[in-house]
Amino acid sequence: MVPPYAASSPRPGFWAVLDPAQRAALRRAARPRQYPVKTPLVYQGDESDHVIIMERGWAKVTSATEDGHDVVLAVRGPGDLIAESAVLGGRTRSATVTALSPVRGLVVSAARFTGFLDEHPDVWMLVTSTFVQRLDDSDRRLTAQMSSRGPQRLAALLTDLAELSALHAPPAPDGSIEIGPPLSQEELGSWMDASRETVARALNGLRGRGLIRTGWRKIVIMDLPGLREFAKEPD
Repeated sequence: MVPPYAASSPRPGFWAVLDPAQRAALRRAARPRQYPVKTPLVYQGDESDHVIIMERGWAKVTSATEDGHDVVLAVRGPGDLIAESAVLGGRTRSATVTALSPVRGLVVSAARFTGFLDEHPDVWMLVTSTFVQRLDDSDRRLTAQMSSRGPQRLAALLTDLAELSALHAPPAPDGSIEIGPPLSQEELGSWMDASRETVARALNGLRGRGLIRTGWRKIVIMDLPGLREFAKEPD
């Protein structure tokens, strides 16, 4: 069984693959901004008049349901581009993005960003591939909800988060990897469509196997290959 959350391997963010000249052009077009913890970067339903490039920090992407609950859809981290699909599609924002840690971003108006893309047409392909990858991630999330138990879903999600975190911070000398986004048990449960109690039980089981170590809003992966294998176990 393929881990339902597994992507082909996390890819570097938008900013990381730009060349120095492209980064300089975007800095000239942007205004820097700081976002404290719990501050929304963009709101679901707002008009799309700018994009944000995250330079530092982590944020969660959520969507409000009809009954008023916020569902976690994804996380964004250093180098990621935010709100580009709404700007390029000329529609209102489909989700809210909220800082999980202090975030520093570059805010670029829609007009300046599209002008930048016109001047650097090779970047269009990068933006398009990012959008397609996010759709694939959404499809994997739906598959996970139907094809695996809570512990396997959580293990697969933590595997992806560990690989993503390793892009921005090297593993510790003992090989352990601290998950970058400081997600609560409730947020993890929302993301994997499970209750907080299910997440707590699954975390306890993974701790018992020596696969993870946990603290308040902190998860350290102690054995990534073992966690990856556990995520593949059949129901």
